[in-house]
Amino acid sequence: MITRLDLQDDYTVDQLWSLQHKAYRLEAELIGFREIPPLLETREILRSAREAFYGRHDEQEELLGAVAVLEETPGSLTVTRMMVNPECFRQGVAGSLLEYLFAEYSEMKQFIVSTGKLNAPAVALYTKYGFVPVSAEEVAPGVELIEFHRSGRN
Repeated sequence: MITRLDLQDDYTVDQLWSLQHKAYRLEAELIGFREIPPLLETREILRSAREAFYGRHDEQEELLGAVAVLEETPGSLTVTRMMVNPECFRQGVAGSLLEYLFAEYSEMKQFIVSTGKLNAPAVALYTKYGFVPVSAEEVAPGVELIEFHRSGRN
């Protein structure tokens, strides 16, 4: 089940913060960069995030994965965070979150996401769901972020 997450709920924030740290620690290892912004956030910073967060839960209400989005320009939705519990990798969690976004935000003209060039699982996921690389930027020595775009339904 995928639902919008309430960042004013302490239990939800605790689950999300824990998930975020598990997921982004692995990405940090993959790309060789430990300064990934979500790893530097406290629970209070997370609670005040401007993004809309959606989470996929199992039958016991455990958070398996979450995605955050922000509409920075009209008609364009940026996926600012994608995180999956490492115990749930390759079980369709990230894909189901993307499919949910495409349906929930079907009026969007464009979807945008960025990931580390060396994060092969994320690059494969976004490519599989129709995202195309449009630019790359070195954010630290030896650390390159790729920005992907996907056309919306309109």
